[in-house]
Amino acid sequence: MIRRRVSVVLAGLLGLLGLLGLLVPAGCGGGEVVGPERIADLRAQGVAPDLLFVVNLPGYRLAERTMSVYGEEGLQAYYAAPGGRQVWFGVERGDFSDALCPERPVHDAEWLAGPVGCDADELGWYRVSGDRHEYAAAGEGHVIRLSGRMADVDRAALAEAMSEIHRIGPGDSEGARV
Repeated sequence: MIRRRVSVVLAGLLGLLGLLGLLVPAGCGGGEVVGPERIADLRAQGVAPDLLFVVNLPGYRLAERTMSVYGEEGLQAYYAAPGGRQVWFGVERGDFSDALCPERPVHDAEWLAGPVGCDADELGWYRVSGDRHEYAAAGEGHVIRLSGRMADVDRAALAEAMSEIHRIGPGDSEGARV
């Protein structure tokens, strides 16, 4: 009986700590920390180890439970902020270029066939379609995109986050910058 009560109390404390972890804002400049159990779960879903990335988006917190496989072996997740604001983050195999920029839809744009405005800079391509905008950056065999409604996040915040992309996973204890 005592052992059962201790288990119930411990489970309650772990649940409370988990909730508190969701409410504590991410540290400035340190990026998001994703635990080994979550990384193992993502790998089990089919996310390729070389496509495990996160960003540090000031004022937003990684909604870790939204992390999932994207496409065949990519990764997607949402970052959330007070007031219901959210930003989508995705990594997938592929390439990106000036020619592909206007042809590829902006994530979650209302009118997928709508025009896409492109502005290349040192971070990649800043893209706009309807009320959504995103940054896309080409890596070695992969594309990283960060997208949201213009009312939820401004270009400067997207740009800052794209400059702070970190790889996560075994061997990346400090979240190596990519």
